[in-house]
Amino acid sequence: MISAIDHVQLAMPPGEEDKARAFFVGVLGMTELPKPAALAARGGCWFASGGAQVHLGVEKDFRPAKKAHPALRCTDFDALLAKLNAAGVAFTPDDNVDGVRRGYIEDPFGNRIELIAG
Repeated sequence: MISAIDHVQLAMPPGEEDKARAFFVGVLGMTELPKPAALAARGGCWFASGGAQVHLGVEKDFRPAKKAHPALRCTDFDALLAKLNAAGVAFTPDDNVDGVRRGYIEDPFGNRIELIAG
């Protein structure tokens, strides 16, 4: 009886929270959420926009997710693409699904993120 995805977690290297904030807040326009005190000591960051939440958790032996990924729906796709371009973030379009504007970016740690217009 699943009704929604609460959040998606991606991994990040230790001590890179400022880099995560610069990307998820500064480039993607998400808002940082405070982590509960019991979890804050572990490091990482939580971000939200609309109904989407992305949590970044620290992994000592970090390896970026190159295939598994969150897919984020974007209300102003063209504006986001322009912002990504201005920030030097590469966007790889994917036209394999008819009638769907979408493509892929990588966060500063190399994790794959899909962006979908709409």
